[in-house]
Amino acid sequence: MNQDSNIFYSKILLFGEYSVIYNSMGLSIPYSHFRGELDFIGRDKYTDLNFARESNKLLRNFADHLKKLLLEKDLPFGFEIYEFLKDIERGLFFESTIPQGFGLGSSGALVAAVVDKYADAGLNSLKRRTKQNIYRLKDVFSIFESFFHGTSSGLDPLNCYIKSPLLIESKENIKVVDLPDHTNLDNGAIFLVNSGTPRKTAPLVDFFLDKAKNDRLFYQSIHEKFIPLTNNCINAMLKGDMPSFFSNLKDLSVYQYEFLSRMIPDSLKGVWENGMESNDYSMKLCGSGGGGYLLGFTEDYEKAQADFAQKKIEIIPVYNSNH
Repeated sequence: MNQDSNIFYSKILLFGEYSVIYNSMGLSIPYSHFRGELDFIGRDKYTDLNFARESNKLLRNFADHLKKLLLEKDLPFGFEIYEFLKDIERGLFFESTIPQGFGLGSSGALVAAVVDKYADAGLNSLKRRTKQNIYRLKDVFSIFESFFHGTSSGLDPLNCYIKSPLLIESKENIKVVDLPDHTNLDNGAIFLVNSGTPRKTAPLVDFFLDKAKNDRLFYQSIHEKFIPLTNNCINAMLKGDMPSFFSNLKDLSVYQYEFLSRMIPDSLKGVWENGMESNDYSMKLCGSGGGGYLLGFTEDYEKAQADFAQKKIEIIPVYNSNH
């Protein structure tokens, strides 16, 4: 993976959507297929002019928000706000291929880029991957990304900033990990499937929390099925135990179809069902669901590709023996 210091990748929450609310494990990875970097309007790159102008306007609003926090002494470190504002006047924008509203961390990458360029030098020293530094960075990014989402855990921009997989063992324990070599998958792969529509996270999270609060059987299933299956998938993947991984994954796919069907885009429910019936691949939510992307997992990528091509659905590889 190209570790260009000025480029910030999208992220994918492979496992932990919803279940982390109840303290399951989670696994988030940087995904270099989509990326972004700060640039100035007028340089000939791949973003159209209207997008660049809208991005510049967004950065202006973001800068005004940060200036207010600085004046109220609510930022826990130094930040070159006037340098940031001056660059915005010169046409600064976030040049990005990361789809917005698709759960791939578009705001997280933007925040990581802004912090990396305009925070004081002391913050960059926190890139050393100690537990204390990771939590300090997470708290910093939570403050910044709250501008975009109202509240933020800080995990998305943290993942984009350090450009390494993050294992959430619990709310109190987050650490950088290495994933097994791609060749462990043999002919298998992890891939993205595009629903074609953006999604809004908050209503789905509210639905999940209300259902867990008012439906005793659903709440019980979270603790007896959802969390163990999520944790088993993560542990098996990190150990490189692919038979156990795919076995638990199939059960997780069935669980989500049964208990979280509201989060599955209608346009892809048939695809999900086909995976369960054929055993050629397994689907799961990617983030909150409701739109955006879904994640697919298969032990035979060529077969899965052919299957989706027949349905005229493009899939994008995330992790496979050739990628």
